[in-house]
Amino acid sequence: MDIASINHILLVGGFLLFASILATALSARTGLPLLLVFLVVGMLAGEDGPGGIVFDNVAAAYLIGQLALAIILLDGGLRTDMRSFRVSLRPALTLATLGVALSAGILGALAVAIAGFDWKYGLLIGAIVGSTDAAAVFALLRHGGVRLNDRVGPTLEVESGINDPMAIVLTLLLIEAIRLDRSLLDPAFALFFVEQFGIGALGGVLLGLLLRKLLEHLSLNEGLYAPLIAAGGLLAFALITQLGGSGFLAVYLIGLLIGNARNTATFHVLRVMDGLAWLAQAGMFLILGLLITPSELLDSLGIALALAFALMFIARPLAVTLCLLPFRFRPRETLYIAWVGLRGAVPIVLALFPLMFGLPHAQTLFQIAFVVVIVSLLLQGSTVALAARRLGVVLPPVAEPLRRTDLPLPVEPPLSFMQFKVEENATARGLSAASLPRFDNLQTIGVVRERQLRPIGEDCRFKAGDVVCVLAEEAAAPALVAFFSDAQAQTQSADDTLCFMLDGRARLADIRAFYALDLPDAEEQMSLSAYLRLRLGERLVTGDTLEIAGALLRVLEMHEGHVTRVGLSLTDGAR
Repeated sequence: MDIASINHILLVGGFLLFASILATALSARTGLPLLLVFLVVGMLAGEDGPGGIVFDNVAAAYLIGQLALAIILLDGGLRTDMRSFRVSLRPALTLATLGVALSAGILGALAVAIAGFDWKYGLLIGAIVGSTDAAAVFALLRHGGVRLNDRVGPTLEVESGINDPMAIVLTLLLIEAIRLDRSLLDPAFALFFVEQFGIGALGGVLLGLLLRKLLEHLSLNEGLYAPLIAAGGLLAFALITQLGGSGFLAVYLIGLLIGNARNTATFHVLRVMDGLAWLAQAGMFLILGLLITPSELLDSLGIALALAFALMFIARPLAVTLCLLPFRFRPRETLYIAWVGLRGAVPIVLALFPLMFGLPHAQTLFQIAFVVVIVSLLLQGSTVALAARRLGVVLPPVAEPLRRTDLPLPVEPPLSFMQFKVEENATARGLSAASLPRFDNLQTIGVVRERQLRPIGEDCRFKAGDVVCVLAEEAAAPALVAFFSDAQAQTQSADDTLCFMLDGRARLADIRAFYALDLPDAEEQMSLSAYLRLRLGERLVTGDTLEIAGALLRVLEMHEGHVTRVGLSLTDGAR
């Protein structure tokens, strides 16, 4: 390859990446999933599009896909709060293992019935498209404009982060069964299954703890922490894969262990890793878009569409319903989890496996997987927010500080530098700093007024438009936001109905008398927090609701298992 060819590749690659990132503005305006935009840009640049680029290097696409997925899963682990595991680990783990197997089995049976596939090929296509995609789920849930309740959101995120290994293992097992014409009940396949999960989990935990310990004792330039973690994650991914384990499971666990260690390194990582993850997603989807030839999809389009709809409306809902039965999810929550079974890059990358192994009908499997992903991103991806609102699994929007920067100080709890703007109808107007909510770790630094930083004195009274700078712990943010924000706007719930904010410690006798509510099974001296736990059970989470005569109670905030803030929305008959 000469210098001119290398420069041409760089020119085309840079232009495609630049165009894809600019196209994110189109995604924001139209509501189309961003990942679909990257795919479309790649397809337009391909041999059937105006770009006319001929790209058929399956090995290169496979390598890029592996590296990108490792970075995406590492980033997903870094952003997963370990506290969410209290509610989500068991259901998410069930969905990530049994759920994937059930989805693959149901879709495989439908593929045999609908398209006349051989049963092994039917199960293979089921395994290829059986897992939800971490890149798609993380991107749409975190940038979709809705806050899901603390049972649904973490379950979806943890499931998507840990279900890839199951799909990969099933895909490899079925490929080997087809290539060698062996039964799936062969003991060697069971051993392979155990090795993948056992080595992947054990290796991920050990290497994650080792890397976390290393970061605690290193002092590097701020910009080097993220590259070091990314390099360590990729090294662990390759090592665990070489040892016969699941590198994807290992790299997710490494991210999880590092991200939940509050130390100097983690404060500088997330913003840089966010850019790396987006770059990985963009590059992977561009390459996969280039690899497909749209005109060839017509040969299997009918079968692919039938299987895509069968997966969305039959296989995934049945698998999710069966898996979540023991965990007492509400029907609306189960339905939403079933609907947000987004397919993304993982099925397309897995569809490269049969091509790499030279399996008969591998091209057809790749085309079907591609169509399934497109349909999933179009239908499911574009309705994530709408479905959440319709099914009532959203939380009221939370106002955030104007600015917030975590400070790498060796103190507990960790502190953040926060800025708040005093709004027109804020509680803070006309009050002094002495009226701020009481927290042990809260220090007022100053107030910016008329573009000047002024010190906080006893005679300083907050005015609308002031920007107040404070140093505080994360737990103080909601109370400070409420203090400086528009008091009238805070009375709106997730569905824009009038909502009164109640303290979880309030006595039921006082609430009953003031709002004239009928609270069955309630003792007069019982707190609102205890009453909600009595009625809704011990597995109470933020976002849970309780309908009583004349009102709807919604858990808005919890701390250490206790309900601290409740929204009370009165129905028409009670107003």
